[in-house]
Amino acid sequence: MFKLSIVTPHAWQSITSEWRNRRALSRLTKEVAKQETRDHTKKPVVFFIASARIYGLSHNAAFSLLTSWGLRLSGIPVHYFVCREGMRLCVLGTQRNDLHAAPPCRACVAQSKRMFAHSAVKWFTYRPHAELADALQACSVEEMSNFTYPFSSESSDGERAAIPLGKLVLPSVRWALRVHDLADDEDTRHLMREYIQSAYHVALEFQHYLIKEQPALAVIFNGIMFPEATARWVARQHGLRVVTHEVGFQPFSAFFTEGEATAYPIEIPEGFELSEEQNQRLDAYLEHRFQGNFTMAGIRFWPEMRGLDEQLLARIEQHKQLVSIFTNVVYDTSQVHANTLFPHMFAWLDTIKETIQTHSDTLFVIRAHPDEMRPGTKKQSRQSVRNWVHDHHLDQCDNVVFIDSQEYLSSYELIRRSKFVMVYNSSIGLEATLLRIPVLCAGKARYTQYPTVFYPPTRSEYLKTLNEFLQAERLSVPEEFVNHARKFLYFQLFRTSISFADYLDGSPRKGFVTLRNIQPIDLIAERAPMMRELSRQFSALAYPSADDSHQSKIFTLPEKLPSERVA
Repeated sequence: MFKLSIVTPHAWQSITSEWRNRRALSRLTKEVAKQETRDHTKKPVVFFIASARIYGLSHNAAFSLLTSWGLRLSGIPVHYFVCREGMRLCVLGTQRNDLHAAPPCRACVAQSKRMFAHSAVKWFTYRPHAELADALQACSVEEMSNFTYPFSSESSDGERAAIPLGKLVLPSVRWALRVHDLADDEDTRHLMREYIQSAYHVALEFQHYLIKEQPALAVIFNGIMFPEATARWVARQHGLRVVTHEVGFQPFSAFFTEGEATAYPIEIPEGFELSEEQNQRLDAYLEHRFQGNFTMAGIRFWPEMRGLDEQLLARIEQHKQLVSIFTNVVYDTSQVHANTLFPHMFAWLDTIKETIQTHSDTLFVIRAHPDEMRPGTKKQSRQSVRNWVHDHHLDQCDNVVFIDSQEYLSSYELIRRSKFVMVYNSSIGLEATLLRIPVLCAGKARYTQYPTVFYPPTRSEYLKTLNEFLQAERLSVPEEFVNHARKFLYFQLFRTSISFADYLDGSPRKGFVTLRNIQPIDLIAERAPMMRELSRQFSALAYPSADDSHQSKIFTLPEKLPSERVA
């Protein structure tokens, strides 16, 4: 007997979307290969491919692929260093509910073959390292977190290095398990052993490639996931420049930097001030943002946004003042940069808990990040603010209101009613400054590189400032903060977010994209002003001249590109 399966409309859309993408990839890989011009006098730019996707075309996979095509069509030779069952276990292939499950290598390799057909590809496969496996066998989670191993770097100075495998894999372990605090149990130890052995093999394979091919530049997704963090470490041992990339702050946009992409370092020219036209452009964006109309990496966090209900308004009226506290997702890659005053976000919450409990005249509204329990995904946090509030009985305090991640209440209405706002390193801290509400920041955020919020230099200064804010009759935001916040946000949105919107559309699968009906000519510098700028800046890093001695580490677009666009 035949068994009939019912395919839902959404599933059918996903199937047909992926089928179209595969056809587009098959066509474009052939055509790019035919039309690229290779300058054999130049060293190649290598794209490291290991963590941005398994199957399908994620945002970062698309940004990397389109960029590499643009470089190839501009005459820059490109190599792809690609995983082909090259790790015992990878980050995206980790099944949180079965850490011993093998990764889905077959689907991943099949997608890689589609993406990099007719290209210069160096595949790497896994080989076991018995001595390393033996050295890890009796280690605790803490010991593996700080584990180093001898590594013959064969670098230019000939020195032997110790590769910090534990530190390289730790952010990935936390991301895979959706926690910050790691239990010292067999499952966690197994995961760390698998990642450390995989990272070591990546290091050996990538080093062998670097020595043989001597590339001019490496391009790597985010630099935090352990394969990329390892490749970046090896590249630096050999004095090779590395560009990392992450999702930008506009739809279908990427952020490229020679620094750390997940920290989003942004360089604003000295003396820059927004013009009237630029201010209008920024205000138009903020109008939509404050209504919840925005996406990040194809995800819309707020399908709706409602105002404050009567019950919450009554609670606010019953207290002297309102303080809003906005949290982060504790395993997010931004957290590796944020932990400056406190070892992690929950340590911050633990520290301010006593302050909350001893200021009964203040209503504290604790808002969980919308991504903490994102529905329809496997990204739900296992160490959540929801549980923290419950475990510390703060939900039983008369002066505490907890807003869960899937309660679509307007954060901006909360901010407007607040005496001040507390954040760890949330993006909303920048927006609160723009609403002229004081912000007390506890962790390093991308915007703290400029004076935009109150960010004390030490933990003791932080607690002192917190008490002063609670006791003050009135607080105000320095005009300098607002001015810098507007300039920073403008650069973040319109100068450093490199838009690929001419080449991509959304996908029925959240976080993924589909290729538009484009031709290689649409990626050629003469026809694509954005790609021309991107190729120029990559070329300046890969093949620097005397004129490029002050080349910015941040990729930016001119204020106005020429009028011609991709058809």
